[in-house]
Amino acid sequence: MRKLSLLALIVLVFSLAMAGGCSKKVSSTPAGTTAAGSGAGTAAAPGGLTAEQLAEQQRQAVAKIGAERIYFEFDKSDLSDASRQALTDKAELLKKYSALNVLIEGHCDDRGTNEYNMALGERRARAAYEFLILLGVDPSRLSIISYGEEYPAVPGATEDAWSKNRRDEFKASVN
Repeated sequence: MRKLSLLALIVLVFSLAMAGGCSKKVSSTPAGTTAAGSGAGTAAAPGGLTAEQLAEQQRQAVAKIGAERIYFEFDKSDLSDASRQALTDKAELLKKYSALNVLIEGHCDDRGTNEYNMALGERRARAAYEFLILLGVDPSRLSIISYGEEYPAVPGATEDAWSKNRRDEFKASVN
């Protein structure tokens, strides 16, 4: 009985695929324009895009998400208005491209002990993580790590260098 049901399902799927291939296709491209990559043999992805177009948009989203860091005040993990705006932009991209995941890296300047800075880096990463969740991003697509002071963005012991090292970085990837 189970083999018969499986066979019936395969026949149904094949029949639907054949019927869909014979029908007239309607372009989702406005009149007078052409779709890039719309040649024979290209598979359509959601939204009328080809798989290649969707992959390119996802690559661009990965780059955008990773391009903008957020920064923190000395010994703080509170999000500034600028950080909230940057995270809002990242959340919109994450909601648009559900195949993307993000690692949030918390960093500190080199003042304080290693243990303290690891904990502070985690609080900073968690602040971004929680804000993204508040904006509707699925928590299963986010992860955090603290690097403390281990990977400074800028070497040096000046306020300018320290301010650039107190940050969260975002590493997006396609699932």
